[in-house]
Amino acid sequence: MALLLASAAQAQQTVVFSTNAPDGRLGMASRPAGVSVSAREAADDFLLQQTTSITNATFYGLLPTGSNALDITKVSVEIYRIFPLDSNDPPSGNVPTRINSPSDVAFGTRTSGNELTYSAAHLGSFTVNNSVVDGIHPSPNSGTGGDGFATGEEFQFSVDFLTPFVLPADHYFFVPQVELSNGTFLWLSAPHPIVPPGTPLLPDLQTWIRSSELAPDWLRVGTDIIGGGQIFNGAFSLSTTVTATPEPSTIVLLGSGLLMIGVAARRRRAGSA
Repeated sequence: MALLLASAAQAQQTVVFSTNAPDGRLGMASRPAGVSVSAREAADDFLLQQTTSITNATFYGLLPTGSNALDITKVSVEIYRIFPLDSNDPPSGNVPTRINSPSDVAFGTRTSGNELTYSAAHLGSFTVNNSVVDGIHPSPNSGTGGDGFATGEEFQFSVDFLTPFVLPADHYFFVPQVELSNGTFLWLSAPHPIVPPGTPLLPDLQTWIRSSELAPDWLRVGTDIIGGGQIFNGAFSLSTTVTATPEPSTIVLLGSGLLMIGVAARRRRAGSA
């Protein structure tokens, strides 16, 4: 009976957006503030055509060489809308532009503990050609070219939101943050523009980043910091959980099972009379 009931209604994860796997071009620092470190937020955009309940997410990151999953102490996911939504301050002049940047404050946040659960799968060693960790400066000194190549341990993070993000149709930014007991988490880049089997996106905005010192302003990782005409996406995907509708044959099977149970129960009652 349990098997019949399980087959009648099955929850399935359906990907609603994906930028594909890492391309090895860049790692972007994205971490919450700690005792001796300031926060970093790296953001990449996604588009929803209708109201969607985001129940799961995956993203790829680089941890320092020799790290393992036990070095991860906190995982957070933030959703931002596009400036000037959720923003109180006018442009400060500290950055070249705020057009198409994330807003000042998050539209929604989930943090490990009582708001999300996560698993982290080690995929082996990995190297990125460039990184952005400390070179996040206001104008006119934002063009640092990046902090250079980085090598470490590649991890795939799979996140389940205990309270889903229910997002109306709109253009958003996804921001993952990972706190480590030692070192800095780097969110890995994905191809820009998005290529199959990723989700087509127009316009496909580039990644943005900020530090605690720069907030509420953001810088474009490619245009403002790296330069050279380079544009990046972040490697991530978003999913929703859908309950599959039972096939007619499954409903018939379930009904037959219930009928057999009823007949057996009647026979037992008749035999004991």
